[in-house]
Amino acid sequence: MDYVWAFLVGGLLCVIAQILIDKTKLTPARILVLYVVAGVVLGGLGIYEPLTELAGNGATTPLTGFGYLIAKGIREAVDEKGLLGALTGGLSAAAGGTAAALVFGYLAALIFKGKPKS
Repeated sequence: MDYVWAFLVGGLLCVIAQILIDKTKLTPARILVLYVVAGVVLGGLGIYEPLTELAGNGATTPLTGFGYLIAKGIREAVDEKGLLGALTGGLSAAAGGTAAALVFGYLAALIFKGKPKS
């Protein structure tokens, strides 16, 4: 059942983004920012946590999950370090995923040859 919930929640987030792309004049970049901000807001309000418990990676993999991770990291860092945690918590929480994306992106750039857009 975990896989079903992950598929349904992750798929629903993707469907919402596709509808926003198709039916509005929002650019994909703005939709991505909207998703991250929505994850931060829902994470800060405590609404996103139950969704991550229900859907697992179906909720944490999309960009809303990245926003939730930032909000969670800031909340934990503020509890530990006070006001300084508000500046460092989001970076600390997302450091592993960001580092992995940079390393794998660099490796892909070494292996594959990019072509200019014509």
